[in-house]
Amino acid sequence: MADARSPSDRYRQGMATRRSVLGDAHVDRASSAATEFDQPFQEMITEGAWGTVWSRPTISKRERSMITIALLAALGHDEEVAMHVRATVNTGASREDICESLLHVAIYAGVPAANRAFKIAKQVLDDLGAERSAGGSHD
Repeated sequence: MADARSPSDRYRQGMATRRSVLGDAHVDRASSAATEFDQPFQEMITEGAWGTVWSRPTISKRERSMITIALLAALGHDEEVAMHVRATVNTGASREDICESLLHVAIYAGVPAANRAFKIAKQVLDDLGAERSAGGSHD
């Protein structure tokens, strides 16, 4: 964290959840790229998104993954869609789950948003399949 305080319990839980969903390699890259300028933002998303929302026991990581992909696709956040499709290897959301999420996007947010997200998801899933075939890591 940016100051001398020790990390909060919510931050520690958020970091554990963030790592379990996105993988150590992704979180290590994001953490090492943080500067004094954006460190407060990194702390906020770790505590808020990961320590509060993603850590709630009410629904599964698979379900959160599906919701997140749909929301990001509807909002046109392409890089985040790709990141969360990659994260499905850790959340248990299947190709079929991703497809169902994006079908909802088509109906409730529009065909163009879903079309773009389907293209992104297909590419990411193809890349993940190629990595698995080659014995590569998914982080």
